[in-house]
Amino acid sequence: MRSKLMVAVLLVVLGFAGYAGKVLATPGTGFVGTTLATATFGDLFSFVHTKTPQPWTELLYTHGSTDLYVQQNTWQPGGSTGWHTHPGPSYVIVTVGSVTEYLGNDPTCTPHVYTAGTANDSFTDIGGGSVHLVRNETAQVAQTVAVQFVPAGAMRRQDAPNPGHCSLF
Repeated sequence: MRSKLMVAVLLVVLGFAGYAGKVLATPGTGFVGTTLATATFGDLFSFVHTKTPQPWTELLYTHGSTDLYVQQNTWQPGGSTGWHTHPGPSYVIVTVGSVTEYLGNDPTCTPHVYTAGTANDSFTDIGGGSVHLVRNETAQVAQTVAVQFVPAGAMRRQDAPNPGHCSLF
């Protein structure tokens, strides 16, 4: 009897946690993501080391199948992705305008601004549960192209609750 009660309590707690996660999530506004291409790869391993024109090394290794996405993201002025995470890394290039990224683990809520056509036009989102928010804080439309590596079959994006330390949101 006691184990049935524990199971019932556990189910209620898990149900509430799932409900609270959806209620507390911060979905995007004024933001649209469009998948331009996707492919699934088996285990990936590549290693390149070159000395021309300068020393450079690349190592890519995945264990298990990987879904690769090429994503175009568009923000209207004031638009936001909402707080979210990805299960794998995203390599992002700003192609139009400017976007500002805020990191969920940064208690100072420091803005990181990336602008098309400048030396600071790209960033890496490490994913893996690292929460962030990207906003267009300008009066012009902004766009990015992102290349994302995701474990095969995983959701590409997961909404997340506001971490609570950014009073801007």
